Amino acid sequence: MVDQKSFRELALSFPEVIELPHFGIPSFRVNKKIFTTLWEKENKVMIKLPTNEQSVFCSFDSKVIYPVPGGWGKQGATFFELSKVKKSMLKDALTIAYCSIAPKRLSEKIIR
Repeated sequence: MVDQKSFRELALSFPEVIELPHFGIPSFRVNKKIFTTLWEKENKVMIKLPTNEQSVFCSFDSKVIYPVPGGWGKQGATFFELSKVKKSMLKDALTIAYCSIAPKRLSEKIIR
């Protein structure tokens, strides 16, 4: 339900976020730390969530939101299928991911 252009605009809407390549895929960073990546060919995104938040999002629908296989998934890396996820849910996840790594001066500006 979210196209890649809308995702990119949403990710870049947070303060001081920049887009840089990361192993051939676009990554979105704040303070040099990645909080999300766009998997263009697969039409999905990875959002780095705190593990307790990951379990909440994954409980919604395991075909739409699910941990990245392997060790990264155990650390909160979570895939979201863009064609199936609601924009509001994606925005909530991005906000949590951003606020979990952004400097306090920036995360305090975000209204949850």
